[in-house]
Amino acid sequence: MIGPALKQDRLASEGHDCCSLSRTGDGWSLKGQAAFLQEGAPCGLSYEIDCDAGWLTRAACVAGLFGGDTLNYRFERLDDGGWTLNGKEQAQVAGLVDLDLGFTPATNLLPIRRLGLRPGIQTPAPAAYLAFPELRLERLDQTYRRLDDSRYAYAAPAFGYDEVLEVAPSGFVVDYPGLWTTTALR
Repeated sequence: MIGPALKQDRLASEGHDCCSLSRTGDGWSLKGQAAFLQEGAPCGLSYEIDCDAGWLTRAACVAGLFGGDTLNYRFERLDDGGWTLNGKEQAQVAGLVDLDLGFTPATNLLPIRRLGLRPGIQTPAPAAYLAFPELRLERLDQTYRRLDDSRYAYAAPAFGYDEVLEVAPSGFVVDYPGLWTTTALR
């Protein structure tokens, strides 16, 4: 399944993100590439997230360029619920099951698929959030409330964000008000 090609509008900086979702032998793989300007510097990142059949993140990697720097990050969710970033324990996000890459809306698909909410149901879905451009993992408290077949009320209080996300039947966000807009979906 090909995901959305997304136009980034955040911070008045344009960019693009193209991703795909595929079934693996025992789970799912979300792969994508994002290109955008961050603080005036060119940024090109590829990402891949490996999830089990129930949409729990197992591992992920992010690699690419930010300005003149090469980035290569590997994330693992351990059997005990802990996380590592390039092999180093990340106690601040222990127990969280979703990974949210702060530079792409594609990762909102993971809790949307995992939770399988019915219309009218709301639930907290805290995530291990990759702050960008700081490139550190932190806890992101967020909630999803399914409104109908294609809309979710989404809130991330740390960012003062509380909007209605438009979502494709696949679970990909197609309109992230004030931040992202889909230009193509297949």
